[in-house]
Amino acid sequence: MFRKHDASGYTKALDKITRKTLVHGDRTLMTEFRLERGAVLPKHKHPHEQTGYLVAGRMDLTIGDETHAVSAGDSWCIPGYMEHSAAAREDAVAIEVFCPVREDYLT
Repeated sequence: MFRKHDASGYTKALDKITRKTLVHGDRTLMTEFRLERGAVLPKHKHPHEQTGYLVAGRMDLTIGDETHAVSAGDSWCIPGYMEHSAAAREDAVAIEVFCPVREDYLT
């Protein structure tokens, strides 16, 4: 699968958070998240392993009981079923890959 960049296709995920599924295959799915300053992603967990990279901005990312001050260029991997949350300290863009594919993120 190949997809050219375009400005369409963003979906509101939560207040101040949008997401766009970029590409997916049989086993992985890549998503772009845009978080406005002050956005809060509440604690949650899911069966998918989640590997991410912060393209721009700053946020606090809590994985389990550990909170990380994340800046552009930092990356992470969250095991499936691990509780996690995030709070945007400034406008931020994150790219995340999920395995297996998140069926709920398919367009």
